[in-house]
Amino acid sequence: MDTLHDINNREDISKLIHTFYAEIRKDAVLGPIFNPIIKDWDKHLELLTDFWETNLFFVKKYKGNPLEAHVRADKFHNRTINEKHFGLWLNLWFKTIDSLFEGERAQLAKNRARNMSTFMNLEIFRRRTQNK
Repeated sequence: MDTLHDINNREDISKLIHTFYAEIRKDAVLGPIFNPIIKDWDKHLELLTDFWETNLFFVKKYKGNPLEAHVRADKFHNRTINEKHFGLWLNLWFKTIDSLFEGERAQLAKNRARNMSTFMNLEIFRRRTQNK
């Protein structure tokens, strides 16, 4: 077995993203959330690699609004995305990181994902109640 190392570059992020979303697509709960919305997985995985490269290495590659994308996904799914989905996503993210990497930046990826998932979940709920 290979020795784990930290997330050191874009290639490592790409490996993480591709491995993680391969599992998401197969997941009985999360797959049906992502699969009907994402039409071009290659393009989406590249966008997510840009997003995480921006977040972990502070390079300005990502251009987009992840909150708006998640609000649209919630609307597409009749406002049914909830904390269970974010919890499953986060647990799978942690499991994937732990299977591939260890170190400071791997821990940073976990912390950032935890913070983002909490924010997204709360903001989606807030927008639902605001738009009633």
